[in-house]
Amino acid sequence: MNAHSTAAAPHKPLKGWRVLVPRGGPWGDSVAATLRAQGATPVIAPLINFAPSTDQATLEEALADLAAGAFDWVTLTSATTVDVLYAYRAAIPATTKVAAVGETTAAALTAVGYRVDLVPDDDNSAAGMAAQLIALEPEPRRILTLRSEIAKPVLTRELSAAGHDVRSVVAYRTVGVPVTERIAADVRSGRINAILVTSGSVAEQVHLQFPDIPAETVIAAIGPRTAKDAKRAGLGVSVVAREQTVDGLIAAVSGFPLPHATDEFAV
Repeated sequence: MNAHSTAAAPHKPLKGWRVLVPRGGPWGDSVAATLRAQGATPVIAPLINFAPSTDQATLEEALADLAAGAFDWVTLTSATTVDVLYAYRAAIPATTKVAAVGETTAAALTAVGYRVDLVPDDDNSAAGMAAQLIALEPEPRRILTLRSEIAKPVLTRELSAAGHDVRSVVAYRTVGVPVTERIAADVRSGRINAILVTSGSVAEQVHLQFPDIPAETVIAAIGPRTAKDAKRAGLGVSVVAREQTVDGLIAAVSGFPLPHATDEFAV
């Protein structure tokens, strides 16, 4: 008997699972690869996308200044902001540090080749990022804050109050992306066993587009803030990841037994 036949098979805790990944692009591909490695079948179904800012001239001017080294820091409070940077092929010079509000945003940055210099240790929110930046930078710095149209300017307000020179720019508007009828039907039937929820905007679309989610479907939120936003949107949450990372989110799902629907293996 050779070594290959005696070696233990790799542990695949999500074997048989179908998991909905709510974002596409490099981030979605990365999550899908991680799920496949654990035995799951990922179903990439982008639920949100970004629409251009209503003031594109201001955004383009800010990104040009960013590339020219006009800022000491740039802050990103969502993975969608990363999509905007990538779409504009924005350049971030080595002299500008990058702050990401949480691990989802940090993972989106690294997936498209940007570096990350700061992720809040505990509070993955705009307020948490502001507190950590203020503690890290006691002297005034030039900071570019990129945000969505509907985001409250918490970060800008707190950094400005601490004496920093802050330019707040709306980078995008969030819009929902309708899923195919096949995916909607798979969610209704329970053929999709788990749905990953990575932001409040994703939670809103899950609630809107899937009004009849079976009780046994696992709804996994990437962190407490996302879970709170999901509940506010009317979406039930089965589990909250202990670590606010993609690996933590997937680990949270793997703690459940596979809930098979009656047509789980139907062709």
